[in-house]
Amino acid sequence: MPTSIAFSVNGRPVEVTAEPEDTLLDVLRNQLGLTGARFGCGAGQCGACAVLVDGELKAACHMEIAAVAGAKVTTVEALSASNPPHPLIQAFLEKQAGQCGFCLNGILVSASLLLERNRHPSRAEIARALDWHLCRCGAHNRILDAIELAATRMKEPA
Repeated sequence: MPTSIAFSVNGRPVEVTAEPEDTLLDVLRNQLGLTGARFGCGAGQCGACAVLVDGELKAACHMEIAAVAGAKVTTVEALSASNPPHPLIQAFLEKQAGQCGFCLNGILVSASLLLERNRHPSRAEIARALDWHLCRCGAHNRILDAIELAATRMKEPA
């Protein structure tokens, strides 16, 4: 039976009507028009649907919407909503860190969480933070380079 579920997305309160077992990914994409998180494997194993729920990395394809009642959800759209966009966005563009781009939204969410928690990550720490994500294009080195560039820029004084 459909139920009303209230939570916030990218700092904005929302209320949706959904079946409790509908996935967060379906609600984000189909009801809220936030299409950054992508359906990849449907089992929470590829990272294409990565979002933050109360500051923790989650697979939106594998999370029932009822589980986010009252929670704070952050999607990749939050990174481009600021003016100027988050340093990761510019660094990924400069380093041409994507090819097909299917996985990049989830990678950007993971990278933003990493840089929030650790402003000076080593390349190995960046690689570990992205271990969950599957990218088949072979842009891995450019992705790591872009995250290193963004980290450098984020620690520079404004």
